[in-house]
Amino acid sequence: MPTASEVIETINDRAEEVGVRVRLHAAEIDGARRIGIDAETPVVTASVFKVPVALELARQAAEGELDLGERITVAPGHPTPSPYGLATFRHEVTMSWHDLAILMIGISDNVATDLILDRVGKEATGETLRRLGFEHTTVSQDCGETLRGIGEDLGIPYEDDERLLAGLPMEKLTALRALQPAHTCATTAQEITRLLALIWRDEAASPAACADVRRWLELQVWPHRLRSGFPDDGIRVSGKTGTLPSVRNEVDVVEYPDGGRYAVGIFTDAVDGRSRVPERDAFIGFAAARAVEWLRVPGTGSE
Repeated sequence: MPTASEVIETINDRAEEVGVRVRLHAAEIDGARRIGIDAETPVVTASVFKVPVALELARQAAEGELDLGERITVAPGHPTPSPYGLATFRHEVTMSWHDLAILMIGISDNVATDLILDRVGKEATGETLRRLGFEHTTVSQDCGETLRGIGEDLGIPYEDDERLLAGLPMEKLTALRALQPAHTCATTAQEITRLLALIWRDEAASPAACADVRRWLELQVWPHRLRSGFPDDGIRVSGKTGTLPSVRNEVDVVEYPDGGRYAVGIFTDAVDGRSRVPERDAFIGFAAARAVEWLRVPGTGSE
């Protein structure tokens, strides 16, 4: 069995091959073993921030502050752009807050997210994170604010289409506020895995609220990133991706038939702004698999 240092070297070597820098943390949910790469460095969440938003929605519902079954009518033409989901609908639709949460997590629907965050509030979401002891995990913007900020920084309208930015020099991309943790929603790989562990152990909120969040995360449809590292049908992978120009992230819980449960957070930023580089998506699955494989060997300790 390789040492933790050897696993980290293998992951970093592959990251260099595909042209990304990686921040990683993987930890047993029911034990003390863990492994990390720059795990305490603040990172841009991109859509990973939708996990604490989902938690706040579920918490408020469980405490009677809102009803997940309440119906909301969404008209076409919401100002927040999104490449899929409600932003693509031509006609008015009525659905519940629970339905919106499924869209927010399952397909990363930006309109659903902004409707939910407007309802639960950034301040309340931040208070919950602080109550749970998170110092670096913040929800300072909704999707619309982040995307408008990209457009403002570039001086062009931006409709959440990375292809428009693929040819820009990296110095212009890295100057975007949306790619700087101090100016947008942020976390660390270590903090986000702790949040997932709290949700899976029913410690982030009431058991009913945590169960709702787990179910929403289980419904995420994207198989091309972290889930690609765990092709066995017996392994359950539940989580949330995050995507911005040059940024590819995913945070998940990986559950094995033998009861082993592992929280994984992987955040990458690329050496260029190309939007379609499948090997960078697949790298997230590769890195997660190497980290979890190491954690599953008894007596490996922590790194």
